[in-house]
Amino acid sequence: MASNGNGSVANGNGTARNGLAKIQTHKKHNGICHDDSGPTVKAQTIDELHSLQKKKSAPTTPVTGFQAPFATLTEEERHKQQLQSISASLASLTRETGPNLVKGDPARKSDTQKVTHVHHHHVSTPTIAVSDSALKFTHVLYNLSPAELYEQAIKYEKGSFISSTGALATLSGAKTGRSPRDKRVVKDDLTKNDLWWGKGSPNIEMDEHSFMVNRERAVDYLNSLDKVFVNDQFLNWDTENRIKVRIVSARAYHSLFMHNMCIRPTPEELENFGTPDFTIYNAGQFPCNRYTHYMTSSTSIDLNLARREMVILGTQYAGEMKKGLFSVMHYLMPKRQILSLHSGCNMGKDGDVALFFGLSGTGKTTLSTDHNRYLIGDDEHCWGDNGVSNIEGGCYAKCIDLSREKEPDIWNAIRFGTVLENVVFDEHDREVDYSDKSVTENTRAAYPIEYIPNAKLPCVGPHPKNVILLACDAFGVLPPVSKLNLAQTMYHFISGYTALVAGTEEGIKEPQATFSACFGAAFIMLHPTKYAAMLAEKMQKHGATGWLVNTGWSAGSYGNGSRIKLQYTRKIIDAIHSGSLLNAEYKKTEIFGLEIPTEVEGVPSEILDPMNTWSNKKAYKETLLKLAGLFKNNFETFTNYKIGKGNNNLTEEILAAGPIF
Repeated sequence: MASNGNGSVANGNGTARNGLAKIQTHKKHNGICHDDSGPTVKAQTIDELHSLQKKKSAPTTPVTGFQAPFATLTEEERHKQQLQSISASLASLTRETGPNLVKGDPARKSDTQKVTHVHHHHVSTPTIAVSDSALKFTHVLYNLSPAELYEQAIKYEKGSFISSTGALATLSGAKTGRSPRDKRVVKDDLTKNDLWWGKGSPNIEMDEHSFMVNRERAVDYLNSLDKVFVNDQFLNWDTENRIKVRIVSARAYHSLFMHNMCIRPTPEELENFGTPDFTIYNAGQFPCNRYTHYMTSSTSIDLNLARREMVILGTQYAGEMKKGLFSVMHYLMPKRQILSLHSGCNMGKDGDVALFFGLSGTGKTTLSTDHNRYLIGDDEHCWGDNGVSNIEGGCYAKCIDLSREKEPDIWNAIRFGTVLENVVFDEHDREVDYSDKSVTENTRAAYPIEYIPNAKLPCVGPHPKNVILLACDAFGVLPPVSKLNLAQTMYHFISGYTALVAGTEEGIKEPQATFSACFGAAFIMLHPTKYAAMLAEKMQKHGATGWLVNTGWSAGSYGNGSRIKLQYTRKIIDAIHSGSLLNAEYKKTEIFGLEIPTEVEGVPSEILDPMNTWSNKKAYKETLLKLAGLFKNNFETFTNYKIGKGNNNLTEEILAAGPIF
């Protein structure tokens, strides 16, 4: 008898002494042995084995018809050109040459062995200009996928975690929102007459020299790192007018954020990307030099439209990149007679497009998200000769108090690939608590637009039929809906009004009126009148109707009246979409001179005229005059502006569409 190795002895009939069946190792079934052995792997080393795990994903562009720029190049030559382009982007202007670049993660040496190094063709460089960064290689992590960026973030960035739904939860550091007072635009021969400067303008000037000091600081910081992330992407779904952007950043979080927010190129488009139209240098971990002229803090966000570059220092808040590019589009697109808009946009099954404008708290996201309509985009659009197009490839949604019931689409979009900014989660199960404001109230989620089930891809549509201006009027004197003529549309578009309620901790407070020109004053580059005139011209040409919709109070101001029910506002929006509201009977209000319908299906008729809902008519009149006064005071910023040659009566025409006392 032989021992079977586990302390029991097998007998000759196939059973072990302890009564258990003997383990068979050589029994054949139909001549095939049931073992899992296969041929040995081809690799000679563990590194080789790891390299077999990953399939190569280099694109191959078919050479048919037209000759693509890279089509005849070998893969090695294409890599070399790509790296030379990135090296040129990172060139220090004092040292003339860019850094030595190599593709791949420095932590994985086997990656970098196969990569061609960049050789610079500069004849000679003065020795005084040589620095240590010229002696080292900077690794380029180029257009990484979300999965690769997750690995980088979790490995190397403190504060990066995977949430319970698979999103990447991360922190933006000390700054959890934009720093508009630290944003600067270079005032030079190109911009001094083009841009809106002075009172009311978001454009704070800096000179070319100060920009170059900050650019050098950012580039030196990025070149000092072992690795940088580079995204080459597009803005604007209208392919005839899209802009190529390059984002150079130090954090995987920033790279994933921009991967989601910009339009993602196909492998073929990336192969033929070439030189970008605009470049962002995000050195947000590094402060600006406070002694640099024009600097007011350690944060600086600088735009140079002549060089088509943006530099970020001293803030890691990712929204600066998104909104910086939006500002650039507000300059570049009107030059092509394309209107750039801070709006939501959706389309009905019959191709009817609506634009939604509104400041925070007006219901823009809620009302433009409609399961019976296609979402073209939630925030930034262009209106050109071909119709409307989304500027972005993703959405950047507020997350504070997010719930599955109120915002199911946003809730379901927070999954693998989404960036969750500054949220608080349970340390064990990683469930996010969206009501927790411990880090900031401005918690955000950035995800690709295709994560929304009814998104229209590509994100383009025909010319809009309806332009909806939303206001949450806490004074309670604006009608739930008014039809606007072109001059009124321009007036209310330039005003960009809403009134919200201040904090109520010490009891009820007065409503606070807020005005933001073109519903996005922080991002516009030209004078608001120019955008308004373009809007009116496009509306007139394509037969669009303007509407002012109040989602705020009725039957009194905040504290006395009540907020207009969302179901009524939805019925109003439905009637605008269907076109039935155009056929209603209208009457004119006093002071603002607004056309209000006498009937809307599904809405109580008495609330359509706000005067009917106030029991104290004297208080209504006083509040109406007060709001009209606030509009008048706000508009004084724009009245001294003359637009173009031979068109100086436009401001007067717009002004006449405002409140008349």
